[in-house]
Amino acid sequence: MSAVELYQTEIRAQDGTPVRLVYDPDADILEIFFGENEPATGIELTDYIILRLNQQTRRAVSLMLLHFSILTEGTEYGPRSYPLNQDEVSEDLKELVLHIITSMPVDQFLKLSYFQASPTKRIPFAYVESQPVMAMA
Repeated sequence: MSAVELYQTEIRAQDGTPVRLVYDPDADILEIFFGENEPATGIELTDYIILRLNQQTRRAVSLMLLHFSILTEGTEYGPRSYPLNQDEVSEDLKELVLHIITSMPVDQFLKLSYFQASPTKRIPFAYVESQPVMAMA
């Protein structure tokens, strides 16, 4: 059995939060830890993006990016965007998740937009904000 080789980088988010980026090149997974790691609930935001959060403290613990190289690969139309999975969570949890992903430090790495499907229906999408430090992870 061979050892797993992980690459780690530590930075500070724009709001001062300590951030640890851990990249597994074999699995192409980047996990971004915000502050100390702690027990958390995992929420599948998209098929490729998982948010781990502590519901009691209302804090993001980490953001896991599956197929990281594909998520951050540019396209001729801009960043790759993925629809948010909203049907599997309660309204209270959905509100907490939206608050967390639109606040620092998470929104330094993950951005939201939406598709206006009709005059009354918006479909939220997420994309990974590509940053030089993430490419070095």
